[in-house]
Amino acid sequence: MTVIIDAWASLRGFFELGGPVLYGIFAVTVVMWALIVERLLYFLRVLPQEMCTARRVWASGPRDGSWSASSARRLIVSEVGLNAERNLRLIQTLMQVLPLLGLLGTVWGMVQVFETLTVFGTGNARQMASGISQATIPTMSGLVAALSGLYLSVWLKQRAKRKMEELEDGLQMQFEAAPPDGG
Repeated sequence: MTVIIDAWASLRGFFELGGPVLYGIFAVTVVMWALIVERLLYFLRVLPQEMCTARRVWASGPRDGSWSASSARRLIVSEVGLNAERNLRLIQTLMQVLPLLGLLGTVWGMVQVFETLTVFGTGNARQMASGISQATIPTMSGLVAALSGLYLSVWLKQRAKRKMEELEDGLQMQFEAAPPDGG
């Protein structure tokens, strides 16, 4: 129990040391990771089922090379593709926002340093150090939070692209293997 209390005290001290911008960085990071976990679960559990359903729909429809068959194929691939790429841009956007929030924290901390200089001059080193920590901790936190999701964000995007190519190829092979009419 004391481990949890000590960890909570350390975390609270970190947030106090870094200033109010850290709460925004924390909130954006939590949203970003929630979306990443949701996408991971989607790719592991839901997408395989959607691809099987898409193949069944394709197999039950016309595959004779007509315009309607081609349109049906594009519709099937498009629907699965939209589901596969859902929230990927939002994750990337949140990753880009995090360093900017860190920069906002830097500006916030520097304002604190300048206020200290205005009120106390250069004689109060402790207050200046507090402002400088408020300037550096959010910058570091924003960068670390953004980098924490970088690998999985790229992996998710590549996985979506690969799965859509796999689905297109699977439907294309069935499309090409369909016997010609008039034979």
